[in-house]
Amino acid sequence: MTTMGIKTVLHPVSDLAAAKSVYSALLGIAPQTDSPYYVGFESEGQHIGLVPDGGPQSMTTPVSYWHVADIEAKLAALTTAGATVTQPAHEVGGGRLVATVADTDGNVLGLIQDR
Repeated sequence: MTTMGIKTVLHPVSDLAAAKSVYSALLGIAPQTDSPYYVGFESEGQHIGLVPDGGPQSMTTPVSYWHVADIEAKLAALTTAGATVTQPAHEVGGGRLVATVADTDGNVLGLIQDR
């Protein structure tokens, strides 16, 4: 059961407009998703998201999301290996499931499954 790699990284930001300007300059493109609660950029097969004030999940640091084929199976494997589920799998729209776990040092790892 392999992953499809890290394709999504979410960054908590305190000033969405200022962060949008910085990331637009960094990536050389305008955001493809631009709303008051989320700004997202698609660049070279990567998705970079800006989450105001850490969003409902109260993110305090960037979170890298590993794309997987079966999120429940991956959560089971990770918890068996010692990780702790911090956010169970749930749908966020468009058939996308997300979850987070903490590794044994407390680092947050994100999982995404697209249906």
